[in-house]
Amino acid sequence: MLRDLADADWTRRDGLAALTAALGADNIRWVGGAVRDGLLGVPVHDVDCATVLLPEDVIAACKRAGMRTVPTGIEHGTVTAILTDGPVEITTLRRDVATDGRRATIAFAQDWRDDAARRDFTINALYAHPETLVIQDYFGGLDDLREGRVRFIGDAQQRIAEDHLRILRYYRFQTRFGAALDVEAEEACANLAHTLKGLSRERIAAELLNLLALPHPGATVARMRMRGVLGVILPETCPAHVSALERLIAAESAQGVAPDPVRRLAALLPPSPEVAETVAARLRLSKAQRTRLVNAAERSDSDSADPKALAYRLSPELAMDRLLLAGVDARMLKDWSVPVFPLKGGAIVARGITAGPDVARLLRTIEARWLAEGFPGADRVNQMLAEELGTSAFNFD
Repeated sequence: MLRDLADADWTRRDGLAALTAALGADNIRWVGGAVRDGLLGVPVHDVDCATVLLPEDVIAACKRAGMRTVPTGIEHGTVTAILTDGPVEITTLRRDVATDGRRATIAFAQDWRDDAARRDFTINALYAHPETLVIQDYFGGLDDLREGRVRFIGDAQQRIAEDHLRILRYYRFQTRFGAALDVEAEEACANLAHTLKGLSRERIAAELLNLLALPHPGATVARMRMRGVLGVILPETCPAHVSALERLIAAESAQGVAPDPVRRLAALLPPSPEVAETVAARLRLSKAQRTRLVNAAERSDSDSADPKALAYRLSPELAMDRLLLAGVDARMLKDWSVPVFPLKGGAIVARGITAGPDVARLLRTIEARWLAEGFPGADRVNQMLAEELGTSAFNFD
């Protein structure tokens, strides 16, 4: 059963009431994710607004009301109003004039249905009046939301042909909201999977990581591989890797570890640093993401021998990636702070060792012993130093 939108906290934000007063209640509608999630009782962060007003009129009306605006996408009709309780994107109603699968040429419109018709899924084309909260639903989105069905607006193949990224968006939304598969959507995504090759790597990476960040994407990823979609964007993945993802998701859940999309991407790849580097470059991952992906690919059976020593050498985050991928209990690292090695080179020089290779070698030797003994305190480290200095290699008496 869908909730009453009036019960959604976001509908009572002071900033939205002020925006409604500035633009006129009959000129705007709340639209998209905020409406959909509000009806489902899901927490809402961002609110989007559709309007019959042109961007310049939106800017002028906001200025008269003392609201700052930013032209975040004004060439597409989008202005962002900076409100006290969060920014709101305000977009003039649009209709598509031409599309090529990657971008669309649009024209401004005055008809709410025209704007709804260019959206991707029925559940994303729900418009709420800002005062009455009455829903305008042109394509059966309310019924689809009730039944857990993710359905393209109109002909699925045509909608994908307009924007190929909708294939990956379909799988992400199906994972979040779908209780049953829509046959037309499934077939269209499989038939047009090859068109994903024409998209920018950044757009593909963003959608893939958003999908992998969801709580339980395993079944969806398995279906993507079976239908030939995953192989287009991640040809390195085989059935065994999909099974590895399922095991990782189970380990995260059992250990109370939050889902992480980069860690899950690592599960879908062979444990090869070279492959990880290739995939990171192809998907244009950030430097930090690339580091994590490559580190995870360097995992080995010896990692589980001493998890805290591994975390000391790498970092708790990188160590947790490796341990979880191996199915090892990593909970001891969740709130663990990396200890500081209590010995410095100056303390060794003060004992009569000339600064240089001997000092560095002593530091490495004692640090290894410190790790092996589980990070003892400074007194024990000083004892280790005395022991090492008492060996023949460093006996200067």
